[in-house]
Amino acid sequence: MTNALVVKAANLIRNGDIAGAEFALVSLAETEGDYALVAALDTLPPKDLLAVIREYDTSKESVVNLLVTPEQFARAVVMERLYGDHSHVRLRGMVNAVLFRDDSHTGEFLEAIGDVDGGCEALIDYLADRDEEVVHFVTYDTFNVNRTEEGDAVDKSEVSDRDWKELTWLLKHEHADMFEQIWPVLKKRLKERLRREAELELQEQKNLEQLDRPATRPAAAVQPAIAVDPGEESAL
Repeated sequence: MTNALVVKAANLIRNGDIAGAEFALVSLAETEGDYALVAALDTLPPKDLLAVIREYDTSKESVVNLLVTPEQFARAVVMERLYGDHSHVRLRGMVNAVLFRDDSHTGEFLEAIGDVDGGCEALIDYLADRDEEVVHFVTYDTFNVNRTEEGDAVDKSEVSDRDWKELTWLLKHEHADMFEQIWPVLKKRLKERLRREAELELQEQKNLEQLDRPATRPAAAVQPAIAVDPGEESAL
């Protein structure tokens, strides 16, 4: 039955019926138990598993998200980049939903992501719009970019937001090898972003200065002198 259900779920996903596929998978857990669902997820192609996980709805609990294993999830996270979602909203949603689920195996999930090719790159995307805070955290151990003095370091209890701050804290303090692959890339991107923003601001300033300059009128054209024939002058 498990194989038939996996095929059914895969077909539903290909037809765009993600909710139907999730319902089919959940029904397996209800009839044959959680281990049967875990086994089914292991045979489901990563792209199909990703299609289910990335549709996470915060208003309801997802059995698939609760039972997916670290290795299964790591493969799905890497494949998320194939969607080309530059906002990374879905990536952050699914990472938060699974890494910070109630059974608290966050460390195992992070290790699994770090072990798979492209895992650290996926976490770079996850932290992409927090580059300045992450780079600041590297040096000062605080996410407040206005604080640069000793004694400002935060502990885990202060950043347990089940979001990017907690994930960054865990990476730096408990998964340093992974963090050393992540933050330098964010630092490089931050420098490039600030450079582009500075160039854009300078160009806008130049445009404003040109608009403020008084318009210069073209000089009046000089009329050429009309030559007078001497004969005509004597006749007058």
